[in-house]
Amino acid sequence: MRYAALLRGINVGGNKKVGMAELRALAATLGLDDPQTLLQSGNLVFGSKATAPKLEALLETETKKRLGVECRYVLRAAEEWRAAIDANPFPAMAVSDPSHLHVVFLRDAPAAKDVKALQASIVGRETVRAAGRQAYVVYPDGSGTSKLTLPVIEKAFGTTGTARNWNTVMKINGLLTA
Repeated sequence: MRYAALLRGINVGGNKKVGMAELRALAATLGLDDPQTLLQSGNLVFGSKATAPKLEALLETETKKRLGVECRYVLRAAEEWRAAIDANPFPAMAVSDPSHLHVVFLRDAPAAKDVKALQASIVGRETVRAAGRQAYVVYPDGSGTSKLTLPVIEKAFGTTGTARNWNTVMKINGLLTA
């Protein structure tokens, strides 16, 4: 089975530095098949027969032990990744402005009441929809200055997540299906 493993909060603002060559080497050392990375934001694609929860725990433990970096991983199997793309509630945005459409990959699906509460709390022009273990966020003015940050989303939903813009989502999909 092919997986996308997304690292949360590495190489942002000079914090929690993880080189992609180091990450590929770690994955290979752990016996993961054909590890590939994309960009510097912590995107790892590989093959494994293990389950996603076991792989998340293994990667988190070994990243801390071998690379000295504590971070969370969120994994999706290739078919889950494709389903997340298909569930995008903003298909026009994916075409017209993919860098301002983000997918937040969550460990757990948020409750409908939590999604509604987050939507009601937004003070900017951002829009949020959720489907399964993903939240889709449109940042029309960019995410850099938005008050709708990943920690705000995680707190509202009570789970860990990590976001990628639509361009990156599609590039990872290319690695998963190659």
